[in-house]
Amino acid sequence: MKPSLFIFPLLALMLSCNNTSEIVHPQCDTLVIDSTQEVVVAEPQYMYGIAIDSLEIEKSKIEKGRNLSSILGSYNLDRQAQYKAEQAINSVYDVKKLKAGNTYCAMLEQQDSVQVLRHWVYEIDAISFLTVNFGDSITATKETRKIKRVDKTTEGIIETSLWNAIAEQGEHWELAMVLSDIYAWNIDFFGLQKGDMFKVYYSEKLVDDKFVGIDTIKCAIFQHNRHEYMAIPFIINGDMQYYDFNGMSVKKAFLKAPLKYSRISSTFSHSRFHPVLKIRRPHHGVDYAAPTGTPVMSIGDGTVTAKGYDKKGGGNYVRVQHNSTYSTVYMHLSKFGAISKGSHVRQGEVIGYVGRTGTATGPHLDFRVYKNGTPIDPLKLESPSASPVPTDSLDSYVVVRDSLLKKLQED
Repeated sequence: MKPSLFIFPLLALMLSCNNTSEIVHPQCDTLVIDSTQEVVVAEPQYMYGIAIDSLEIEKSKIEKGRNLSSILGSYNLDRQAQYKAEQAINSVYDVKKLKAGNTYCAMLEQQDSVQVLRHWVYEIDAISFLTVNFGDSITATKETRKIKRVDKTTEGIIETSLWNAIAEQGEHWELAMVLSDIYAWNIDFFGLQKGDMFKVYYSEKLVDDKFVGIDTIKCAIFQHNRHEYMAIPFIINGDMQYYDFNGMSVKKAFLKAPLKYSRISSTFSHSRFHPVLKIRRPHHGVDYAAPTGTPVMSIGDGTVTAKGYDKKGGGNYVRVQHNSTYSTVYMHLSKFGAISKGSHVRQGEVIGYVGRTGTATGPHLDFRVYKNGTPIDPLKLESPSASPVPTDSLDSYVVVRDSLLKKLQED
């Protein structure tokens, strides 16, 4: 049987419907795409590791006085869901630590005419964040952003302060804080001199190419008052400490100063004109001018032998006996730390706060050091070092030291 003539037009129509050109054929129902053309598919967008293409994002900061329930309640979560969310958070993070001023992010999904909360993210700090997921069940996770570490070298000359010298090099102010902590036993940063120099090899932490902190000081040299102070990190029994060129610990029995963020307003003298009493008399201490409330630290381990009010002008004061030779006194305090007479205090522990109690023209700390009961100039106190690198680790230390110093000098 011969095929009917109407079959050929039908075959032609079928073939044209299977053509993959980007047209809608008059006899076809669907749009077909030319397979030879490149189809561009948009990359999915992520925030905090969550795909957000179909979500609406609301970012805000926790306002003072608001708690988790009031925040979640604003997204139409009922009391039961709020309670479950709080329980989930407490399984990974103390909900009481949520701070006013920290950022949170709500991720909402549109369902008909209603927006439903799917995820709630709280930024703990620049690195860590908390995620609460709302679905068939409510779960919470604490996560950490990916941190990139970058090695850097910088150097500078002191004109006014370490802080300003660091800033002039375009580096973050936190570098000055870390260096002052490392050298707290050797250098009084309130007594830096113009022309003092530093060079430091260190690594900083970046999240999304933004600075989030100093990671490690890998090697540092500080020239102060014609002395060179070196700081080399070395690990002994799992504990990383800093040592000088010969392997002596940078840490000392006493800190060079009992507080941070201040300036010396008066030095040790056997005859000083008193600004209040208008007479000349001995001033056997160093005055550190600082804002009221600045923490005051014990410069070394010891026992609190006195805590009270000095009616002769010292105001609120604390005396610490460090050993059979040395004791220190801290005066004009606005209030005391969590100590009492007989308390054992550790080096760096807060024992009080700067004030102007007693005879004082303004807020400051009058700091005194006694050797065998006799006052000595705190700025001239020579402090013995902590334990050096053990003899059996000295060869390894030298290898590490030389490698780091070479890197410092190359950059």
